Amino acid sequence: MRNKWVIWGLILLGFMLVSAGIYLSSVVIGAAAIDEKQLVMNETTVIYDENGSELAQLHKEDRDMVEIENIPEHVQQAFIAVEDTRFYEHQGIDPRAIARALYRDILAGAKVEGGSTITQQLAKNAFLSNDKTLLRKTKEVLIAMGLERRFSKDQILEFYMNQIYFGHGAYGIKSAAELYYGKQPADLTEDEAAMLAGIPKAPSNYSPVDDAEQAKERRNTVLALMEQQGFINAEETVSFQGKTLPESLHQSEKTPAFYTYIDMVLDEAESKYQLSAEEIYRGGYDIVVPMNKEMQQASFDLFQDSSSFPSEAEGTEAAFFMMNHNSGGVVAVQGGREYVRQGLNRVNVKRQPGSVMKPLAVYAPALETGQYQPYSMLKDEKLDYDGYTPKNYSGEYQGEITMVDAVKESTNTAAVWLYDQLGTDTTSDWMESAGLDIDDNGLAVALGGLSEGLTPLEIASSYTAFSNQGETIEPYFITSITDRNGELVGEADPKTTKVMSEQNAWYMTRLLENVVQEGTGTAGSTNYSLAGKTGTTSFLEVEGATRDAWFTGFTPQWTGSLWMGYDKTTSEQYLDAGSSYPTKLFKEILNQVPADTQAQTAFQKPEDIQDLETPVEMTEVNDLSASLSLKGGGLFNVHLDWTPADDERVIYRVYEVNDDEGDEIAEVEEGGSYTIEGVNIFNMKEYMVVPYNPQTQEEGEPSNVADVSVGSIFGG
Repeated sequence: MRNKWVIWGLILLGFMLVSAGIYLSSVVIGAAAIDEKQLVMNETTVIYDENGSELAQLHKEDRDMVEIENIPEHVQQAFIAVEDTRFYEHQGIDPRAIARALYRDILAGAKVEGGSTITQQLAKNAFLSNDKTLLRKTKEVLIAMGLERRFSKDQILEFYMNQIYFGHGAYGIKSAAELYYGKQPADLTEDEAAMLAGIPKAPSNYSPVDDAEQAKERRNTVLALMEQQGFINAEETVSFQGKTLPESLHQSEKTPAFYTYIDMVLDEAESKYQLSAEEIYRGGYDIVVPMNKEMQQASFDLFQDSSSFPSEAEGTEAAFFMMNHNSGGVVAVQGGREYVRQGLNRVNVKRQPGSVMKPLAVYAPALETGQYQPYSMLKDEKLDYDGYTPKNYSGEYQGEITMVDAVKESTNTAAVWLYDQLGTDTTSDWMESAGLDIDDNGLAVALGGLSEGLTPLEIASSYTAFSNQGETIEPYFITSITDRNGELVGEADPKTTKVMSEQNAWYMTRLLENVVQEGTGTAGSTNYSLAGKTGTTSFLEVEGATRDAWFTGFTPQWTGSLWMGYDKTTSEQYLDAGSSYPTKLFKEILNQVPADTQAQTAFQKPEDIQDLETPVEMTEVNDLSASLSLKGGGLFNVHLDWTPADDERVIYRVYEVNDDEGDEIAEVEEGGSYTIEGVNIFNMKEYMVVPYNPQTQEEGEPSNVADVSVGSIFGG
């Protein structure tokens, strides 16, 4: 008998040891299967402008995390009532629920009720694949038990409510509340909470916008369960069951106007902050950008408007880039008229820049040498440079032209002549300092003839040397970026480079203002103060055809560039019009943007900087007269008089004429008279005056020759 009890004791002990081993194994297996990184859920990244307005959302799963403290108790109760009534009592699995579900399945002859707890559902969704195996169910139970040991009930419920899917792309209670009700979770009522709690079981069936009847029936079931468990009373239940359901979704509108900008934000996030697009779409970042929403939308709308483009050039493409030259922030960008996400971004495509290159390759470097001024005279002749013979578009040549007029009229011959005078070392060094990487060194560079070309972004960035008081500034798309925990990942710190003096930058601003007011950039109109340069490149296979048309310019706030043309120009597909269309479109984009009340209404000359003078106006002198007067002591003076020009800046050089040659004897800076003292009346001379332009350092036409006869002294 005693042996029998010993045997039973050993059997019981063995059973206990096996049970303990199984239990300990389950704990170890369950704990080992929990990788907390899998509880870090995909979260929506939001892009804001610098005023805090939301511009766009980026997500693989539309989810915004919310802490359990910010989810009202009645919202939590709705989910517990329908999914796991004994949530706060079990340790991960609920034997009662399993038994109840099994009993009802047997009665129905099919699976009609699940017995999974909230913890099991979290284990299944976060840690397991969708394969239907017995082992998978075992893992689910073990992981659920492990979760219960590692986390509090509130933590588990928070994980669960942030993870579950509510249909229409919304994940988590916060996104669901916003999608269906346009509310935050904290503002949900009991009936709204019940409706949302009923969706996750079958989102495609219980969405109120897809099937209102099923959604209402499901919501009312949840409310009844809440009453059964004492969360609400009978009177409340009846009242809540009578509430209406939402008929539409509060979805964020897709904004194709922002597509190019968003793609360039993603590019910068990767290049500057080593965050891939995949990380951005999953990471729940807050990204602040310097976008001007009105300009971004206006540029998109005008790109869609066919009247902005030549009517005979169907399918013309365009690209637009605009930045704040004070901060470096990009305010608007369009990569094409029908831009496709992650498609061809024409803002980054190199094109032949044409005459927008002249200020960069010729005139700015010339001013910086100190050898040339805005009114310096340049050769405007059709010259041969070892087989290269540039021509003016107009076919006219003035012989000489001021830099001011050469820029205004976009004179090709003057630009090439000056580029040749400067030498490629001077011009290349300056362009490199302005951020342009150009390998070409032929004279065609002066006219924008490059082997690779430049992008709209590169050209606009280099023009900030003129608009930003001699300093180029690096453009950026991300003002700041913070992670889901509010930690700063990075913020803009744009590089600036001093490339020219403030004086010469101001001269360039005035020269380019003249282009818009009187020169090749007069097409269209705008209320903004604007300086800029037009550019066209020829398509040589068709006479008179244009390949690329440009306008690059700046206001007191912004610097930008607009290109127009075809992705591939052919003999059947080319532009007839030149730069007038991009010029008008650039101005019209500006006109659609309300002027910032803080923005300058006109270009402001920096202190201690000399303004660009208006051109000196010389007039011909044809009334020079000479008269004698007695000085005393037997000496005489000769008085010269003439009518001076209205422009008091004209200087007059006085010449003594001897044998048809003139010797300069004086310069008169003001007025129209001069006295030659102590002349010998027995050796009288003839005189003439010649107007002199101090801007161009050139003389005008000589006056008539005047003399005084000796006989006039003695009365005849």
